[in-house]
Amino acid sequence: MSLRVFILAGEPSGDRLGAALMQGLKALAPGVSFDGVGGALMAAEGLTSQFPMEELSVMGIAEILPKYFHLKRRIRETADAVLAMKPDVMITIDSPDFSLRVAKLVKAESDIRTVHYVAPSVWAWRPGRAVKMARVIDHVLALLPFEPPYMEAAGMDCDFVGHPVVAEPQATEAEIAAFRAEFDLGAAPVLLALPGSRRSEVGRLADVFGAALASFHQRHPEFRIVVPAAAHVAPFVREKLAEWPAGCVVLDLKDYSAQEFAAHKRAAFASADLALAASGTVSLELAAARTPMVIAYRFNALTWQIMKRMALIDTVTLVNLVSESRVVPECLGPDCTAPQIATELEAVLAAPEAQSAAMQLTMERIGWGGEAPGLRAARAVLARLPEFAP
Repeated sequence: MSLRVFILAGEPSGDRLGAALMQGLKALAPGVSFDGVGGALMAAEGLTSQFPMEELSVMGIAEILPKYFHLKRRIRETADAVLAMKPDVMITIDSPDFSLRVAKLVKAESDIRTVHYVAPSVWAWRPGRAVKMARVIDHVLALLPFEPPYMEAAGMDCDFVGHPVVAEPQATEAEIAAFRAEFDLGAAPVLLALPGSRRSEVGRLADVFGAALASFHQRHPEFRIVVPAAAHVAPFVREKLAEWPAGCVVLDLKDYSAQEFAAHKRAAFASADLALAASGTVSLELAAARTPMVIAYRFNALTWQIMKRMALIDTVTLVNLVSESRVVPECLGPDCTAPQIATELEAVLAAPEAQSAAMQLTMERIGWGGEAPGLRAARAVLARLPEFAP
């Protein structure tokens, strides 16, 4: 009897998680068969997607409304495909607006076991999401070590399986040398600027980042500023950089093969003496490269007021949360100003070692040096399916 898995991802990060999980399941349960929705990486592991995953990669009300009825049809079609397959387990990966609606329909018409990969951040805000999720999800695979108790309290099984950043390769000395030579950096110190991976983020942050970096650069002209740009926002980033300090280096996927770009990006992180980054999981990438950082983010005024009232935590940076420290400075909301950011950059430059222990502890706690997260996730899924447990 072979394992049958329906697996669903709705965006590139989910496609990466899904592919690694599929690899793990194939290693532990030879003969496993897959159906579902995914991208190119999951296709490479043997999935024939029910429809293009890109149809689900929409964000925000303005983007979703025109596609509402089409997405609603896709939710029903996907649930029907699950019910027709009768898999041993359905695994949904992030994309909760789509995934959990599919799970709701599946649970209403069957007892198929449901697993959701990536716990919602109920520890940060809207804790009621966990209780709502527990009505349709049996088991959660968590990326962060402190998440299982929140999921279990709501009535779901939950296993911490490690964050995928720990499985990402780090730059070699040869890659660092090639990167520095490619952009004529010599031995200059590097400041990494990361204003976000979405156009809306870049639009909100580029001007204030540019002003802060200009102030910093006046005092430290020896620094070279490097900006790794997500492919879909690279032209917008280049446009915005016209007002940044002269000589900024932009890493743009269109200029390289995928492998070359990945190597240059790794080398940029490893070469950086300091980083200014938008809030997000990039703080874990910086921690993996042991790059001291300042985190900054601007919100819509109404969003900021709502977040202040609903937030359950006093920091948004995962390095601070996982290490149970507050060593990474944050410039958020009304504090996201050029003078404040420049001041924090100066402080971190003066004492970069202050973040070292927290970054090391963070990486250890999210699974650094242990079994690959995809394999851990596969093992956790199978352990709760006794007939398929290794």
